[in-house]
Amino acid sequence: MNFRRLLVPLLVFTAGLLVLVVTAGLLLFPSGQQQSAGKVPVGGPFRLTSHEGKPFTEENLKGKPFVVFFGFTHCPEVCPTTLYDLTQDMAALGRDADRLQAAFITVDPARDTPELMKTYLSSFDPRIFGLSGTEDEIAAAARAYKIYYRKVPTEGQDYTMDHSATLFLMDSKGEFYGTSNFQEPEETRRSKLRQLVKNG
Repeated sequence: MNFRRLLVPLLVFTAGLLVLVVTAGLLLFPSGQQQSAGKVPVGGPFRLTSHEGKPFTEENLKGKPFVVFFGFTHCPEVCPTTLYDLTQDMAALGRDADRLQAAFITVDPARDTPELMKTYLSSFDPRIFGLSGTEDEIAAAARAYKIYYRKVPTEGQDYTMDHSATLFLMDSKGEFYGTSNFQEPEETRRSKLRQLVKNG
């Protein structure tokens, strides 16, 4: 009898938890074509410095669909792979890529000066802006895009950065459109960018 009394509340709780998890997943990580009817609270105002040493805000990206990626220049694998893939993907878009912009925002402002960002990004598509700033400015941008990052000590006095590796796809008004990442198949990534350019 006691078991039956516990079973019903347990089933209700489990069903509610499942609905919550599915809903959160759809809101935060939709596919490129699966935008919710309501606005998803990802993105927003930020004030940073470009790799050219000039002030740069979200307004500089509006007017064209854009991609935002957080990383750092000392990243051993994920960041250069993602930027290389994005460079190849933009090349594959042909002229459509001229209607797209991208921002690489550092999570390591202590080392990633605008000068270093400029040198680092010279190996990638010139339409990718490198953005740095103060610790507080980077933290504010990270909060706007709801990304995680933290400093991880390594041997000696060195450190690396642990961070989210999501590509945020934003429309021309600066509103959230979808996500992508370096682990997706090439054609999936490119299809999402084509849809972003077409609908953004």
